[in-house]
Amino acid sequence: MIVLELPYPPSINRYYRTIGFRVLISREGRAYRKAVCAILRRAGAGPLDGTLAVGLDVYPPDARRRDVDNVQKALLDALQHGGVYRDDSCVKKLLTIMRETTVPGGKVIVVVLPLEPSTIKDICSEIAT
Repeated sequence: MIVLELPYPPSINRYYRTIGFRVLISREGRAYRKAVCAILRRAGAGPLDGTLAVGLDVYPPDARRRDVDNVQKALLDALQHGGVYRDDSCVKKLLTIMRETTVPGGKVIVVVLPLEPSTIKDICSEIAT
């Protein structure tokens, strides 16, 4: 299990830039990914294999209205780029909580842990009934 405090990610609306016919990660997105990678190296957050669950406890930088899904892409991509998992397709369960409490600059508490395949089956069975 990996538990980390990371900086608040850029919105998906600012994460990508289109240059001609190419879509690239923006300067802000690359800076965020670099900052997350540095934190992961210092924390010694090694790679996790298999099916994973990720929990995001999001504390926005201010009280503006925000969409919770706009913080996920940059954060999950940065975790992959930093080596927490080989590909974000390994994440099969994702829980994101957007807190009403603000923190100057914002922050995200991230928990990544292995998810047993039987747990996914149990959850799907409960939803279906």
